[in-house]
Amino acid sequence: MSDSEDSLRQRIETWMVGQMPIIQMHGGESVVRKADPDTGEVVVELGGACAGCGISNITADNIKADLITDFEAVEDVRVKVPSAGDHGNSTVEGGRGGELQYGTDDPGHF
Repeated sequence: MSDSEDSLRQRIETWMVGQMPIIQMHGGESVVRKADPDTGEVVVELGGACAGCGISNITADNIKADLITDFEAVEDVRVKVPSAGDHGNSTVEGGRGGELQYGTDDPGHF
């Protein structure tokens, strides 16, 4: 992973905590699995209480729209929600802590 990818990933992680506190307040989690500044691709995974949540698809759509708006380098966002499956280009992949279905990398926080 390049320094620029690390930097973009960290900036998005920080943004997620500040912009999407409702995820954590409701027992959900998010992690940025990919943040490629060269391609503009971001993958966020949602976990914890987001699994099976009836509005997780709305949360995923909001994350996608806001990341594309707030980060010039971001062009394509995918969100994965464990029980809902992959939402493709209409979502972002991420999960902050908890039992995540879509990855084993330690996000290094929480």
